[in-house]
Amino acid sequence: MFDFLHTVDWADAWPYYIGVLLFGYLLGSIPFALIFTWLSGGGDIRRIGSGNVGATNVLRTGSRWAAAATLICDAGKGAVAILLVRAYYNDTMAVFAGLGAFLGHVYPVWLKFKGGKGGATALGIALALYWPVGLVAAALWIAVAAIWRISSLATLTAAASAPLAMMLAGRPFFALFAFILALLIFMTHRGNIARLLGGSEPRIGAKT
Repeated sequence: MFDFLHTVDWADAWPYYIGVLLFGYLLGSIPFALIFTWLSGGGDIRRIGSGNVGATNVLRTGSRWAAAATLICDAGKGAVAILLVRAYYNDTMAVFAGLGAFLGHVYPVWLKFKGGKGGATALGIALALYWPVGLVAAALWIAVAAIWRISSLATLTAAASAPLAMMLAGRPFFALFAFILALLIFMTHRGNIARLLGGSEPRIGAKT
């Protein structure tokens, strides 16, 4: 299933993989939530609501344009990392760049490694890797968010669906990567999962 991985000369190629991982990390670490909240006059997003550097928390400032811009740009970080590296190298290196973008978003060096939870960036990665699966994940997010009005539940549902959708689409390598991202997203949402189980997770648009 993953025979092509054995064709890579890792002894010679590892500097390139480290390079694209670092490129993805630096791109992913751009704190758009912090930037757009400040531009909208909302102050430091880390002092608002949950303190999370993500689009859902930006929405709590009341600035819809800042939240939308954050969502688009956070997704764009993952997509651009994949598309640029794929254009010059290959899918395997593109996946490393995507992983770097995700890790950069979640653990940005500029914010003392305290970033967002990775949902939007993972969506951008899925869209760039194989857009039909990205659209499925986006549709699931919208459907769950529309019904239950809980962003974290929508994100967890979309993340869980991506590996299965990639596998059904005949993309086993991407499915493995999507599974790894899903595990990381569930890890970053540990607190949200506890609140979901306890019935105290805030709804979309809630101030806290």
